[in-house]
Amino acid sequence: MRENRVKSIWADGGAVVNGWLHIPSTWSAEVMAHQGWDSLTVDMQHGIADLNAAFQMMQAISTTDVVPFVRVPWNEPGVIMRSLDLGAYGVICPMVNTRAECEAFVGACRYAPDGYRSVGPVRARVYGGADYVEQANQTVITMAMIETRQAMDNLDDILSVPGLDAIYIGPSDLGMSLFGKAVGDNEQPDFLAALDVIMNAAKQHGIAIGIHTGSVAYAQKMIERGAQFVTIASDAALLSAAAKQAVTELKGAAVAPPVKKSDVY
Repeated sequence: MRENRVKSIWADGGAVVNGWLHIPSTWSAEVMAHQGWDSLTVDMQHGIADLNAAFQMMQAISTTDVVPFVRVPWNEPGVIMRSLDLGAYGVICPMVNTRAECEAFVGACRYAPDGYRSVGPVRARVYGGADYVEQANQTVITMAMIETRQAMDNLDDILSVPGLDAIYIGPSDLGMSLFGKAVGDNEQPDFLAALDVIMNAAKQHGIAIGIHTGSVAYAQKMIERGAQFVTIASDAALLSAAAKQAVTELKGAAVAPPVKKSDVY
């Protein structure tokens, strides 16, 4: 079966640099895939892509060795299983708040006897290899999102679920749930203390830690804090920022008054 390079990076003690795809386009997904990310996640929760678009975007990602992930819209077994059948090598599941919810999520990602995933890896066998069914349980990554006060209250129960590989911290929802504010790249001491509680618990359980960030600088801080999987913004956010910078620079130059000789000498 094709290697899951995310697991290999973790095994070597490294941190995965993950890109995020909000734009439902094979072309933009392919362009992103050629920029050096370790993995790319098609976001079906808050992004624009549906399952069919996600399938085609994963095909575009496969023009490289970038590892394809999906964030599913919800903890719904049918979508989780279909995402895996279409070739996702990792699933990020939002709003996992209890052990039972985590067990349902992980079970949908694992073939029997480890779970209840139905056998039918239509594209996954083409992408992953002829031995996909035999190796999938050890290869596919399960990543539960921790993003509420309830999840923090049940942290040890969630993290002890067999077959859970990683958690993914959703900082906006976590900040909203804990403090009533969704702040990106949050530097508030209370928020950072909550992150440390989650990260320390994950480390104790041998669970990898992921988090969404809005900048390279904050991503680096999170790696130093213990994160092993960092997302930097999204394709839409990166496109918007680059376009805004180009237009601002050009318009600024266009309206700048000409330099007079008297201003130079």
